[in-house]
Order: sequence, then C-alpha cells, then structure tokens
Amino acid sequence: MPSRVLGLSAHYHDAAACLMQEGRLTAAAHEERFTRRKSDAELPLRALNYCLQEGGITAPDLDAAVFYEKPFLKFARVLIGHLRSFPRSYPSFRRALPRWLQDRLSLPLTLKSELGFSGRTYFVKHHLAHAAAAFLPSGFTEAAILTADAVGEWATLTRGRGSGSRIRVESEMCFPDSLGLLYTAVTTFLGFAAQEGEGTVMGLAAYGKPAYLDRFRAIAAARPDGSFALDQSYFDFYGEERMYTPRFVEAFGRPYAPKAEMDQRACDIAASLQALTEEILLALARDLRQRTKLDDLCLGGGVFLNCVANQRILEESGFKRIFVQPAAGDAGGAMGAAAFVSHCLWGLPRGGPLSPYLGPAFPASRCRRALAAAGLTFRELPEEKLCRETAKMLTEGLVVGWVQGRMEVGPRALGNRTILGDPRNPQMKRFLNDRVKHREEFRPFAPAVLAEEAADYFELDSPSPFMLLAPRVRPQKRAAIPAVTHEDGTARVQTVAEAENPRFYRLIKAFRELTGVPMVVNTSFNRRGEPIVCTPEDAVAVFKATAMDALVVGEFVARREEHA
Repeated sequence: MPSRVLGLSAHYHDAAACLMQEGRLTAAAHEERFTRRKSDAELPLRALNYCLQEGGITAPDLDAAVFYEKPFLKFARVLIGHLRSFPRSYPSFRRALPRWLQDRLSLPLTLKSELGFSGRTYFVKHHLAHAAAAFLPSGFTEAAILTADAVGEWATLTRGRGSGSRIRVESEMCFPDSLGLLYTAVTTFLGFAAQEGEGTVMGLAAYGKPAYLDRFRAIAAARPDGSFALDQSYFDFYGEERMYTPRFVEAFGRPYAPKAEMDQRACDIAASLQALTEEILLALARDLRQRTKLDDLCLGGGVFLNCVANQRILEESGFKRIFVQPAAGDAGGAMGAAAFVSHCLWGLPRGGPLSPYLGPAFPASRCRRALAAAGLTFRELPEEKLCRETAKMLTEGLVVGWVQGRMEVGPRALGNRTILGDPRNPQMKRFLNDRVKHREEFRPFAPAVLAEEAADYFELDSPSPFMLLAPRVRPQKRAAIPAVTHEDGTARVQTVAEAENPRFYRLIKAFRELTGVPMVVNTSFNRRGEPIVCTPEDAVAVFKATAMDALVVGEFVARREEHA
C-alpha cells in the first residue's frame, strides 16, 4: 500500500509543505521560515526539501504529491470575478494572469522539472483540505466540522462532519460572501497589512466598544443559522488599490494610513468587527450543534486563528470540546490535503495527538558555530542548570531569546522559537513591544503556563496547547500577572504539558520554584515584518538587532556584556 505523501500549499499566502509516512505526519514547515520573506506564497521548494530530508527520502521515493486546492476551479473564479469587475479590475487581471499561466496551472510539470518527481499528483478542494486538517488529527472519533477563511476556489465557509476516516461537507457559502475577506478589508482600512494585520485588529478590539456594530450588521446581513450575505456595494475585492469602496468610507470615515496612530474610532471599528465575527461564528456553531447533535467540534481555516472567537464558541455553542490545529490557516492546508489522501483515500489509520514541533532542529555544533561567528561570549550548561539560570534571568527582569529543538508549525511560537519575559513585570509589555518587537504598544502577549496549574489563573477547563483560546484571567490573579493580562481581562493562553515539550515545561517549572508563578511571557522570536526565526543564525541576527538581554540556543547561554 502506498504510504509516502507530500502535501503542498502555495500561490496565495503562507506557502508550506509537509510529509506523511505510514499515515504519520513526520515533517512540516512554512516556506517563509527558510526564505525570510513574511507570508511567502511561492512554491515551497525549501520547505519541501527539508521535509524530504527529515523523512530520509528523495522525491522519486514519494508515492504521491497533493495540493491543497483545485487550481483550474480557482482560476475559473478569478477569471469570472475579474470579468464582472471590468474595467476597474484590468490592472489586477494584468498582474495575475501571467502568474497563473506560468506555474499555477501546471503543478505536475513543475514538480517534475524542480524535483524529478513524476508520480501521482492529487488536488484536494481547499475547504476539504481545511476540514481534513481540522478533523483527522483531532483525536475525535466523530465530530462536527466548521471551516472559514477568505476564499478557496469558490467556497468561503463550509459545514460538515467527520467520522472515522470519512469527511462529508454538507453545506457551503461561496465568494463573494466571506467573513475572512470582510475581516481583511477592515484590517486594510485600519492601515494594517492584509494577511498579516488581522491578529493586530483582534488585539486592538479590546480597547474599543462595538459602536459600529449596527452598521456592520447592515453590511453583513445574517440569517438565524449564521449564514450571511455581504452588501457588495461596500467592497471591491478585485480593485486596484483597496478592498473597500467609497460607500464604506462614507459609513466609517476616512481610512487610516499605514503606521497611523490608532484613535478611539479605530478601536471602536475593530471592536465592532470582532463582535460581528463572534456573533456569526457562534450562530454557525450553535446551528451545527443543533443539527448534528455531536459533542465535538473541529474548526479549520484562517478565521479560526481568532482565539477570542474560539473561546466564545467553546463556552457558548453547546459543544463540549473543540479542536483547532496549530496551523489553522493556509499552511495547514498542506497538512490537511496530505492527511486526506493518506487516511480518506488510502485508508491508513489515523495517528495519535498532533505535535506542532515538526520543523528543523539543529545540532549543538551548529549552535556553537553561530554564536562564535557573531562574536558572542557564551557558556554551555546541562539542562537542569540551563533552565534554572534562564528562569533566574527572567526574575531579574531580563528578556531572553529561547531557541530549542524542532521549529513549530503554524503562526504561534509554542516554546521552541520564543522570546521570554516575566509575567509579573508591569513594564514588560511596553518594553517588548517598543524595544524588541518594534510594534504597536497595544499588542498583547501570551502566557505559557504549566498545564496542571492553568485553571488556577484562567477561566479555562480544557487544554490550550496551541495558543488558540483566550479565556478570562481570574480577577484575583490579574494584578499578579499584568504583562499577560489584556485590556479586556483575557489572555491568549498556551498550556504546556511535560510530555509535549519537556524542556520548556522544566523552564517554566524552574520559574515557578523561584517566584510561585507557574508561567512565563511567551512571544514569537521575530521582529516586526519578519517571519519567526528558524536557524541559530536567524536567532543571533534578531538578538543583535534588538534590546534582548540574553540568548539561549540549545545548551548555550549568551548574555549581553552589561548582564554577563
């Protein structure tokens, strides 16, 4: 029976590759981590080469390659959309057509020329790939499935169910009615970049009130089951410069320039958008629960990187458990497409719990060489002393870069490519945003907390290993952890179990032994506009370019001279 399948996503944003062997996911990575181009959309040749190396095979050894959407079906939608919007869509069409004709419609030929692979190539519908990525690694025997993103071929949202190794999509919404595109259009209206700034808008929403909610409800007319129709007079999804029309500007005021100061109007617009998003998703989930009568729900697609909405679904939809995989967006589509072929087509048994640590790791010799080449003074420590010394540095108010083991897949740093701080320090949030991350001061930071003690600090009764839930911080604990308590009293929590990440767990435990607080500040190891670091050399470059105080790479600890 065939068992080696390469999964690919590309040509929109967050290109990625993965490898499944014997039905088990053995490697996965974003292309951006290798090219250092944020949200790199090109065919992920570097990521797929890493996956093949990690799996100990070459391209001719593969039984199949699978792509996360059907290019000809998507091309038909792009053509029709541009024709409907002609003539204002002509500049966009002129830019898009050569890329489609050059490589997007000829993946088998591209794989043969680039890799020497001439075996079977499968194409899985975009939202079916999201559904597979959500359900197949969930551990649920049977579950309802809800997917939502900007747009795949035509679908923007689907509802269905999974059972065993079968997935059935029962209904879908189609372009141009898209919750993901609505969120992105408002993101660009507020001056943030599409496909990057949506999380920023989610954070900004905590500072506002939903004063514009009625206007958004008029634009996105919702039905009782949560489905909706966007009033297209407010949007121009094939426009030359922006995704919204003058009518949208009339309704919400002047748009914001990039890097503009966020005033109360911006905060209220963000809060209103977030409130509408939660309303729609909660209605969809409640309807799905009523129709399926199932206890478990799997969520897929980039919309479900919205951890605030996920929390409300968990608490208010009627489902007892939800699962959102760490790469819920397009990068995870590669994983879903490969899983669909492996389990649903080939019948290979589903594996155990999904680990996010699927990227490359680097040997001690590479770590030592990177530090030495940068002229840094460093020491090598055994693990127990390494964790204890790192924890001590955090108690002293130092900011520490932490690079360990295999790189995470997905947009969240989960303890292996992470910047650490002290959650008790009320100045930590401002320092990290200003001096290290170089980003807006309102951006929140996440706590990484010992799993068994999470409920003592957060209103959370289920694991959150992928930082995709935002429970409320218990009121009596908020003063103790100001650096991770957001403006609305929530926190984007990562629960850390010893079996999932032993070294990160031991570091947090060492911090608790020194302070009594079982968590650390955890934010992704990158600067604004850059991908999360991959290699030791990437980490050293960011460390030297920011105000971080110390760097821990593998077993090696380097401190700035003033802290040595």
